Amino acid sequence: MRRHSIQSTHSSRSGNSAGSHSDVEYVYAPDKKEISTPLDFEEGTTLPAKKKQNLFSVHTAQDDIDNALFDEEDPESRIREDLSRSLKPRHVSLISIAGIIGTGLYLSTSKSLATGGPASLFMNYTIMGMVVYLTMLCLGEMSTFMPISGSFVSYAKKFGSDSFAMALMWNYWFNDAVSVASDLTALQLVMDYWKTSEKGFPYWAASLLFWFLVLCLNVIHVRVYGETEYWLAMLKVIAIIIFFILSIVVNVGHNPQHEYIGFKNWNHGEAPFVNGFKGFASLFVSASFAYGGTESITLTNGETENPIRNTPKIIRTVFWRILIFYVGSTFFIAMNVPYDYPGIASGSVLTSSFTIVFQMAGSRSAGSFMNAVIMTSVVSACNHALFAGSRVMYNMGLEGMLPRSIFCKTNRYKVPYVSVICTSLIGLLAFGSSFIGAGEVWTWLQNIVGVSNQIAWLCIGITSIRFRKGLAKQGLTHELQFKNWTYPWGPWILVIFVSFIILVQGWSAFDPWDVKNFFSVYLELFVFPACFIVWWLIKRDKFVKAEDMDFVTDRYIPTKEVVEMNERLDALKGWPKFKQRLHEYVL
Repeated sequence: MRRHSIQSTHSSRSGNSAGSHSDVEYVYAPDKKEISTPLDFEEGTTLPAKKKQNLFSVHTAQDDIDNALFDEEDPESRIREDLSRSLKPRHVSLISIAGIIGTGLYLSTSKSLATGGPASLFMNYTIMGMVVYLTMLCLGEMSTFMPISGSFVSYAKKFGSDSFAMALMWNYWFNDAVSVASDLTALQLVMDYWKTSEKGFPYWAASLLFWFLVLCLNVIHVRVYGETEYWLAMLKVIAIIIFFILSIVVNVGHNPQHEYIGFKNWNHGEAPFVNGFKGFASLFVSASFAYGGTESITLTNGETENPIRNTPKIIRTVFWRILIFYVGSTFFIAMNVPYDYPGIASGSVLTSSFTIVFQMAGSRSAGSFMNAVIMTSVVSACNHALFAGSRVMYNMGLEGMLPRSIFCKTNRYKVPYVSVICTSLIGLLAFGSSFIGAGEVWTWLQNIVGVSNQIAWLCIGITSIRFRKGLAKQGLTHELQFKNWTYPWGPWILVIFVSFIILVQGWSAFDPWDVKNFFSVYLELFVFPACFIVWWLIKRDKFVKAEDMDFVTDRYIPTKEVVEMNERLDALKGWPKFKQRLHEYVL
């Protein structure tokens, strides 16, 4: 029997250490097949002789779980992260409902209406809503099995390859970092409604102020982030409900013309389809920008209480969230606002469809209320983008794609403050927009983020297919706590359709040829493969085989007490069940 040396990279769950590396010897069994991804153990661990004999046995992944030395009293013992599970169900639930509603829905819908017309706007958001729903079902299945802050960017390595994960991680971190800049740039558009720069308060000062506020919210305890997002999301939910009510009131006659609108705007001018297929296809990128961040809710899983119970509940709300907040909003916008409304193509808050409807129902003061809601939504979206981006960067350190000793550092609240600060610095790009035009910069940033979101959804679909293939090969499919009911056709539709829209959405750049428009839509298509190729040239890695996929490291196995508690909570009925739901999701 010969000796085999592997590198221990297990991260301690206590303290601020990001983990250490040392050569630790374990016994290799020559009659067994060696796994491609070694298990992680604490430095200095001594294995019993019986467990040494089967350490590298992979005839089933369950044997790895049974034979590896883990603390079965701690469901976190397999997870390498050193983060605090302090986000309560009510935080994550409301963040999942309205946390990512922001500049995309409030600002980009106006320009989309002008570009494609009412039918294109409504249909495009409906189609992209179904794409996001399929994405979240794929992601929910994987994130319930492995609830970690890396979520889909970490799964890309586990069930794909180093190069695939590298490209996705840099792509998504860049997405979130640019989203910070995009939201702070949008903030300048919001403040232009009140002409604050003419009253002595420059836009760059507003960007600096809100950038510092969001940075502070993300470097202190994660509960502060969760509580802030909870109340901002609550405000957005209330505002959109008011918008629905006012939209009905405006449509039936309470408007400046004092007439019933109905669907008149669908037959007005070139409506319902403006600019034909070219106009319709060009809306995919703006709709993707508006929906962007939906998938990032799973990045909170590494800091969520009882993820095995709460993650499936969050995923199940996605369909209704999409139907009510996105499809519902575009339906009322398409009914009440004509596509040629003066200045609507500018994307300014002065002509935001939401602000227009509020003004139609009352006065400019009503528009100011909606504009204030939009401003808080911009801050909320920026806050969430910084949170998501910092967790991606933290996981890049865990996976060895950035220096672990630097980017995995956490403070006493177990917040990866170095990653937060580095990601937030990209938000300083927003200051440049004060000098070169906020509207123009925001359009570029919107397109970059929109395409980046589509690439992330495409990669999630690919990862989901490989994840299921690995589970089936190792006989673990029955252990899924939450199953994607659309498998196998759902992930394949997601991969094929997203690939299609990525290619066709820049149609308007070709006829007539527009260099600026082309690069604003297709820039990310050069960045993603470039990252993949560079890392592949360094690593020369291959996609991991189904039988070699690691379903042990980072897996959350609930203790007997957690299982019994969840069963008890699920069995509640009547008044006790109502009180429990109230406690979990409201109080």
